[in-house]
Amino acid sequence: MKTLTETWAESNARFEALLKGLYEDHGEPQSRLFKAMAYSLKAGGKRLRPFLVYQFCLACGGQERDADNAALAVEMIHTYSLIHDDLPAMDNDDYRRGKLTNHKVYGEAMAILAGDGLLTDAFLTLHQAPSLSAEQISSCVGCLAMNAGSWGMVGGQVLDMLSEERELTEEEVRAIQTRKTGCLIKAACCLGVICGQGSVEQLQASMRYADSLGLAFQVRDDMLDVIGDAARLGKAVGVDAGKNTFVRLRGLEGCEKLIAQQTEAACAALSAFPEPGLLSELAHALAYRDH
Repeated sequence: MKTLTETWAESNARFEALLKGLYEDHGEPQSRLFKAMAYSLKAGGKRLRPFLVYQFCLACGGQERDADNAALAVEMIHTYSLIHDDLPAMDNDDYRRGKLTNHKVYGEAMAILAGDGLLTDAFLTLHQAPSLSAEQISSCVGCLAMNAGSWGMVGGQVLDMLSEERELTEEEVRAIQTRKTGCLIKAACCLGVICGQGSVEQLQASMRYADSLGLAFQVRDDMLDVIGDAARLGKAVGVDAGKNTFVRLRGLEGCEKLIAQQTEAACAALSAFPEPGLLSELAHALAYRDH
């Protein structure tokens, strides 16, 4: 059986092949827009969300090709959110994945439009999925919109912004991060189940897995801002000092315990899948990552 590292590398190679040809410069009037979109979309990274789409699709008995467009769509949404998060009006970051942020290369206006383009094209990509039925496409669109929009990721970002001037309770921080980080992870897992024609029970199980995985992922992210290496992370560390993070609420030792609890819960949810593949190992790998 292939290791998690090998499987993830193969998945990423498949995904990167899908990206080739997207937003290439063919002389269109909007070629600068395409360059800005491609700059961030093709900048690499873990490709965690596409990997989750593929793995859940396979766990439900589907094929990777069934999940290609959903994997592209969720990564387009993720990339647009990063472009907008980095803007001066938001987090005002200079580097992302070891490269200058989009607005530092293309300017603020073009960066905003690049994010807008990726957000909208994500749904066009789902609409064009060649191996999905109309019902599957409709379910995928609804799932991604719910988790990416005002009820999900965008809503979480708003809550985060509105809370910057005061200390939050852990319940409030969880509410923010469940939406801001967790919702797109949940979308990826659910999209995989939909593409693999999984059962209602499996869809619900994927949500439980995603909720726990997303929380553990964010807690580890908060820890890495304190103990991480900027060179390995590809971004600055220490930027969350004084912010509403799990480290402030629980300390590093408390965060380790919370990560262990949530990782165990994520793995327990996989009992709904006869062959969950590497999803349990993935949860543990993400919980104790160093970048």
